[in-house]
Parts: sequence; C-alpha cells; structure tokens
Amino acid sequence: MTAPTLPPHSGTTAPDAPGTPLAETLHSLVINWFDDNARDLPWRRPDAGAWGVMVSEFMLQQTPVSRVLPVYEQWLKRWPRPADLAKEAPGEAVRAWGRLGYPRRALRLHGAAVAITERHGGDVPTEHAQLLALPGIGEYTAAAVASFAYGQRHAVLDTNVRRVLARAVTGVQYPPNATTAAERRLARTLLPEDAPTAARWAAASMELGALVCTAKNEACHRCPIAEHCAWRLAGKPEHDGPPRRGQTYAGTDRQVRGKLLAVLRKAHAPVPQAVLDRVWHEPVQRARALDGLVADGLVEPLPGGMYRLPLT
Repeated sequence: MTAPTLPPHSGTTAPDAPGTPLAETLHSLVINWFDDNARDLPWRRPDAGAWGVMVSEFMLQQTPVSRVLPVYEQWLKRWPRPADLAKEAPGEAVRAWGRLGYPRRALRLHGAAVAITERHGGDVPTEHAQLLALPGIGEYTAAAVASFAYGQRHAVLDTNVRRVLARAVTGVQYPPNATTAAERRLARTLLPEDAPTAARWAAASMELGALVCTAKNEACHRCPIAEHCAWRLAGKPEHDGPPRRGQTYAGTDRQVRGKLLAVLRKAHAPVPQAVLDRVWHEPVQRARALDGLVADGLVEPLPGGMYRLPLT
C-alpha cells in the first residue's frame, strides 16, 4: 500500500491518533519494511507457540540475539512445555541459562513455568492480566507475550521501540533512562486500532530499532520513515538529558557473581568454599558477591561450608 506524503510530526505536541494519516503512514511504512527485512528468528515461527515466545522474551532482556539463539534452542529442546521445566529443580534452570547474564531471569522463568502448570493447566495464559499475575513477569513481558504470541493489541515498549518513538515522533536522540508515563501514552496513542495490525506494528517497530535505528551509528539512509523522523529533520540534535547509563562489567560484583556461578553450574555435587575462593582474588568483594547470590536464591548454602545450585 502506498502511503501519502505528509509533513513530519514536530514532536512538540501529541502525535496523531491511530486512524489519522500520519499514524497510518508510520504503520504502513514500518510494517512494509518489516515484511521485507524481518530476521528469521525461531520465536517468530508459528511452531514456537506462546511458551517459545515467553522464553525468548526472558532471554532477550539486555542480551543480544546472537547470544540468546543457542541457549534458546537448547532450552526448548529440553523443556518444550512449561510443565517440563516446572518438574525440574530451579537450579537446573540456572545451570541451563549458561552465560547469558542476569541469571535471576532463569529463576523467574522457572517460577512462571510452575505457576503456568499449577494455575493454567500447563498452557501459557492468553489474557494480559493473567500473564501479568505470573511471578517474574512485568508489564513489558506480559504485553510482549500477549502481542507476539496471541496477536493482541498492546503497547510493547522495549529499548528499541522507545528509541524509535523518541527519534521519529518526539525528536530527541534517546529516550529517558527509565520508561515514563509520557512514553506509555505516546505508544498507546500510536497503536493501530485493529489487533493484528497493532501486533505487527509492535514487532516491526522493535525490529527497526534493532537493525536500523540503533543506539549508535544509526542507518538513516535505510530507514523507511526517515522522511518523517522529527529528530533527523531537526538536524539530529545531541542528547541533552541525564547521562545515559553505561554497562560496565570488568571488576564489578556482576563479574564475580558470574565466575562463582560458572563453577557451580559445572559441578553436579556441592562445591566447598575453598574452591569458590579461587575464582576471585579480593576476599571482601568475593564474599559480598556470594552473599548476594544466596540472597537472590541463585545459590544454596549447605552445612560444612558447601554450596550448590538451588533444589527448591
């Protein structure tokens, strides 16, 4: 479908409602681009089902697709349904999570699988409110699963979508560090009226942010909505908001936690304190990291200074 040529949105007032020409133009251009350029990812295939979509959403949080793909495929092969994961000890979920990072996600996904099995007969629920009531699932994940698995109409606001809307509509380089009420209102305002198109728009705008409207080195020459992008038309003004948070890793407690978990994941019997002491030279930071893992339920302490992944 050919979209009409319209003047860009200035970003200074509320965007047009879903049925107005500018919103329809954005929908048409981005969805048509997505039809031609979407990556063939396993969680987008029809046989992935709602459980495959949910697993992918947990794994993709703050983690690139290239790192997720092998773990995702192994996970679904081992646990093709929520009930299969629910039967296992939570420590097995942590073990299978490998080095994806932020391993509490593994425990939350295990908890969600248990709840799905107990409350919903082993099927991922279809209602947004039911998804939101599952342990470990927040507004974003509930909206993403409802949209991508069940084709429902929800605003799905991940980092990529937020960046696309910030630039194309609001006219700024980056969105705020944390999602704001104004961003949620903007996303809801821009949602297409019919559910299938809204679900497609959610996936398409996310892909646009991942492949073209990236945080650095954005490829405006390949962007389907460049002619309507408020930020580009304003001359790409530099970000003047609060400093963007960087993600440091080397030398942090996160790195120490990862090293400790790596030892425990490889072990199929309890590990003595002396073995864990070898993974990091600084005893105070090492102890703090281990205490944090225990407090988060990722590591279970045993009598005699032994440790293991959690069984319950």
